[in-house]
Amino acid sequence: MSESVEIERFFEVLPTLSDRHAPADPLHQLLKQLAHEAFAALFGSEDEKPVPLGPFGNLVFPYFRMGAVDSVNLFDLDELILFSYYWTNRNRYARAVDIGGNLGLHSILMARCGFEVRTFEPDPVHADELERRLALNGVDRVSLTRAAVSSEDGELEFVRVKGNTTGSHLSGAKPNPYGELERFPVPVTAIGPLIDWADLIKLDAEGHEAEILCATTADQWKTTDAVVEVGSADNADRVFEHFRDTGIRLFAQRQSWREVTTRSEMPESYKHGSLFISARPEMSWTPG
Repeated sequence: MSESVEIERFFEVLPTLSDRHAPADPLHQLLKQLAHEAFAALFGSEDEKPVPLGPFGNLVFPYFRMGAVDSVNLFDLDELILFSYYWTNRNRYARAVDIGGNLGLHSILMARCGFEVRTFEPDPVHADELERRLALNGVDRVSLTRAAVSSEDGELEFVRVKGNTTGSHLSGAKPNPYGELERFPVPVTAIGPLIDWADLIKLDAEGHEAEILCATTADQWKTTDAVVEVGSADNADRVFEHFRDTGIRLFAQRQSWREVTTRSEMPESYKHGSLFISARPEMSWTPG
């Protein structure tokens, strides 16, 4: 059986297993190991060759090292779960914002779902690679802004963690950055106009997510959903309190996407998976 058929089936099956998506679930742990081995074989080469990626079509995504992390890690199971959510819900959304675009994988696959995408990436090295990968894949539904996103427009200091550039962040977002660091100013864009434009947001802001989310109102979430990586216990506290009693619901991957009702159910790091924010009564895993 061809790899393309196997990957197609993989993305078909993932949504049916949403009640097993919690990172602590033994099935999740098994699938995580198997997926890493499979996608390392598919995307572990620097060759600019197209690789069939199931329903998303051919993907050109050459190997790229980002310190201790590499581009293969961008295909970890929790990311694949989000990709499957995009595809399952491709008829529910039309405009997506990718905050923390990295090398552009989420943006490319969102565009393959038919979304118009605005992606934001402040690290110039990552932004260059993102732009190159958009061209390699012939993607014209993604617009790149070389900036971070925050509560308001302006300029902030960016901290590049040279030993793991996926952990780079706006100054103050992480209390004790480690290793060799570079610091330089980057432009920042306010979240307000972005949430007003989008109906789906993917947010991975390396510790700055509470600053962004707490600058939004409940009314803005009536027509917009988000998948969010919550980077710390402090951010979890702030996000939980911000949405408490607003009518906007939080659903946590750490409990297989059930609704968050107490602070203890909130994710506190990438190890707990994502948080889904929506005015909807549930996170839908059936085609719309």
